[in-house]
Amino acid sequence: MSTPSTAGPEVVCSSVSLAFGRNVVLQDISFKAAPGTIHCVIGPNGGGKTCLIKSILGRMRHTGTITVTWEDDNRTIGYVPQQVQLDKTLPVSTRDFIALCVQRRPAFLGIHKSIQQEVQKVLAEVKMHSKEKLLFSELSGGERQRILFAQALIPKPRLLILDEPMNSIDKSGAQIFAEKIQQLASEGVTIIWIHHDLAEVRKIADTVTCINREILFSGKPEEVMDEQHMLEISAPGKVN
Repeated sequence: MSTPSTAGPEVVCSSVSLAFGRNVVLQDISFKAAPGTIHCVIGPNGGGKTCLIKSILGRMRHTGTITVTWEDDNRTIGYVPQQVQLDKTLPVSTRDFIALCVQRRPAFLGIHKSIQQEVQKVLAEVKMHSKEKLLFSELSGGERQRILFAQALIPKPRLLILDEPMNSIDKSGAQIFAEKIQQLASEGVTIIWIHHDLAEVRKIADTVTCINREILFSGKPEEVMDEQHMLEISAPGKVN
């Protein structure tokens, strides 16, 4: 469990709803992620979790309000998606891919001197330093996720948003993710994390919200993740 801090922002969703035509994806979603805590979002596949994350990122229109309250002008957000699609014929190395994500300078000109040390640091943290010259397309699915995680750490985020980044990661990779995320939370970073491993959620989350189009339950894991609520999670999703 993390120790709350005021370094990261508070994120509050109030009556957030989203629909595609008549297809309601999210309905009246309300919860709060306190500063410097890990807030996990769980629920059945197709229940609207990714749409919620994209709404928080400002990438999907919705009704209701999402308020992010920052302590100062440092408003850096890191984001790790489930996966990224990249043309396998594109000759982009692992280092070049990070450059694409974290700098305005064209990747073919290389990584700017101002962030070279940061790139080396995060590659070492995710245990991918030895593969920095490989083409991104040559990496396994789990290795690609490590690189996506690495780019989200440059510059160090104050809010880190994770959309089930560990679906294709092996046990060692999952441990790297979990340890680094807990470290960030202990340093005051606010983390919103879509997670599918309920046992891990019980261990690491400060608060948890379960959604299946609407909120099924929300609160501290030890208080809301009981047997009855776990049965609700196994219900099929209501949207695609």
